[in-house]
Formats: sequence, structure tokens, C-alpha cells
Amino acid sequence: MPDLIPIRQERMAKNPFSYFRGGAAIMANDLATTPITGLKVQACGDAHIGNFGGFATPERRFIFDLNDFDETLPGPWEWDVKRLATSVVLAARLGNQDKSMTEAAVKSCVNGYRTHLQELSHIGFLEVFLERFEMEQVLNELSPEVRINTEKVIDKQAKRDHSHALRRLTTEVNGRWRILDDPPLVEHTRETRSISLITALYHSYRSSLAPNIARLLDHYRLVDIARRVVGVGSVGTRCWVAVLAGSEGEPLFLQVKEAMESVLEPYVGPSQFKPGERVVTGQRLLQSASDLFLGWGEAGGRSFYVRQLWDRKVSPDLEAFDHKALGEYARICGKVLARAHARTGDAAYISGYLGSSETFDASISNFAHEYSNQVEIDFQNFLKATDRK
Repeated sequence: MPDLIPIRQERMAKNPFSYFRGGAAIMANDLATTPITGLKVQACGDAHIGNFGGFATPERRFIFDLNDFDETLPGPWEWDVKRLATSVVLAARLGNQDKSMTEAAVKSCVNGYRTHLQELSHIGFLEVFLERFEMEQVLNELSPEVRINTEKVIDKQAKRDHSHALRRLTTEVNGRWRILDDPPLVEHTRETRSISLITALYHSYRSSLAPNIARLLDHYRLVDIARRVVGVGSVGTRCWVAVLAGSEGEPLFLQVKEAMESVLEPYVGPSQFKPGERVVTGQRLLQSASDLFLGWGEAGGRSFYVRQLWDRKVSPDLEAFDHKALGEYARICGKVLARAHARTGDAAYISGYLGSSETFDASISNFAHEYSNQVEIDFQNFLKATDRK
């Protein structure tokens, strides 16, 4: 959407890490030139360190997992590892950490991936599939001082639920909730006012849900829907927020995001699914538990996927991390990525390739530092090209 391009550029121009977040397609093009083993998994496609976090499961358990799947597609496992490792280096540089601390953090991340994949290669597929990273388990792996700071972030962010969204995003007009306009970031557009478009999308989305969830959705009625610009890489696509009301007046907020072709498709081949279904299928394959209302639909010749807007979602504050916190957090992200890959790939084959020494850890660390240097060069060129420097 042309009117959103300046917002995307502005967000990418914040720093090299933000530029990196918005440049998944650029790295995919570069990764396609690097060696691979030929072993495939359901790749996240955008496994940077900011795309991990906490959220509530349908059973109301609080877990830690991958949480962004816009680019997911079967592909080389190496590409996810390299993108994650590079993001750790860029996050460390964001916090002005020296080279030795940065190297320690990225090696911790890759070591977490390698050693946990090795552990998973010795257990049954059902055990791998059922493994979850409960938030309490994650906290127990942190050192005392890092845990205290992490718990403070969780206590603050985990309060974001549908009631919080109602207070923050809506106002009451003639006894009816209405999403507050804050153009160009939040606004009612001609598309969101189109009854035929929204009706078509609703029915298409409902048919993608399991019968019990579809019946649950029927207890709610759509009250309002508006465009809401989110993230960095998603800016420019159609992203809407919808507020629904239950029979007792309880709110339900759904996020509707346009799904596009994965950035990996030019290099590994087209998906067997339409874009919205591709995202949802990949998310269900990679996550240990997915959103209750996760589904997809089509309308106006476009593909969308739908999930709850906020459900105790917790994201990392990377700029607040010191070297110790970053290293511990990066290691957990590496382990989570290993679990995600083991659900759809052959953990034993990949683990056998990685071996038990730290050779792979050092190799990926070297790549991450060199590629981060290139990202910083690209970032400066981006600023010049967009007249921001």
C-alpha cells in the first residue's frame, strides 16, 4: 500500500537492527547463495531474536516460543540459524557491547540450538512434538539477576489482554465500541467499511476453524474493524484489528493480517498452500501451542490470516539487555528454534552433521559477524537512498 511505504522506511531507518527486521527478503536472497546440506525443515523464514516471546496457550498456560510466521515455508534449516545468529550480533551492537561479549552471546545461541537438537535426536517423535517451553521453566534457566529483570517485564506486558485492548484502542459511541482513529497508524478505511468484503472474509475465515472454535466464534458479533499498522516487515500490507462483543458484553480482539508470498519462495519453490493457509499451517507445525482463533480466509482476491490481537503476549526489550541477559536469552531462543525444527525435520541427521564439538558454533558466529557488517553497510546505503542522512 503506497501510503504506508514512508512509515515502513521510517521504522527501518531507526537503526541497523530495525533495518534488518524489515529486510527478510534481502537476507533470503543472500542466503540462497550460501552452502546448504540439503536437509529441510519447516523454516520460520524470519527467525530473528525479536520474533520470540511469551504468550498464553488455549489452556491458559504461559509459554515461550516463536511468534511470527509470515515467511514460513519448507526450506533449509541453516537459513533460520544464520538469521537468528545475525540478529543476536545486531542486538548486541544495539546495546554497544564489545566484540568479545557479542561473540559470547551468539555462540551461546548457536550452542543452545546444537546441543538441544542433539538431545531431541535421542527421544521419540511424540515427545518432541509435545515438548513446550513453559515460562517458569525458561525463568529457571536464567541467572538470578536476569530472572528478576525478566519477571518485571513479564509482569508489565502480560497485562495486555482483551480488556486492556478495549481501554486502549476503543471509545464508546452511542453505547457501541468504536476503534479510535489515529491516522495513518489506525484508521477506518474504505476497505474496512466494505460490508461485502468483511462478510466474505468472515465466512471464509470461519470455515478454516475447527467446528468447536467456529461455534465459539458464533457467540460473538463484529462491532468494528479498522486498519492498524504493526511491526516493521508487515508495514505496507493490509493489517486490520477487529473488535467483537460476546452476549455478556465481553470483548474479543482479532488481528487480521494480509499474507503474501514467502520471501523464501523464489529460492525453494512455491508453497502448496495459498498465503494465508501457508502461514497458519506453518505456525501450527512450528509452535508447541497455537492461538485458539488462528485461521485464514480470503476476500477481495487477497489472502489473510487471523489470530487474537493480544493474549498475554510478551516481547523482549532488546535495548535493555546487558551482555549477560542477551547471552542467556539468545541461548533459550536457540533451543526453541531447535525444537521447532525437530518437529518437521530429522533431528538425528541434522545433529549428526553438527557434531559434538564447538566447530559449528564458531563457524556460524563468524558468519553472523561478517553478515552484520554487511547489514550495517546496507543500512547506510538505505539511509542515503531514502534521503534520511
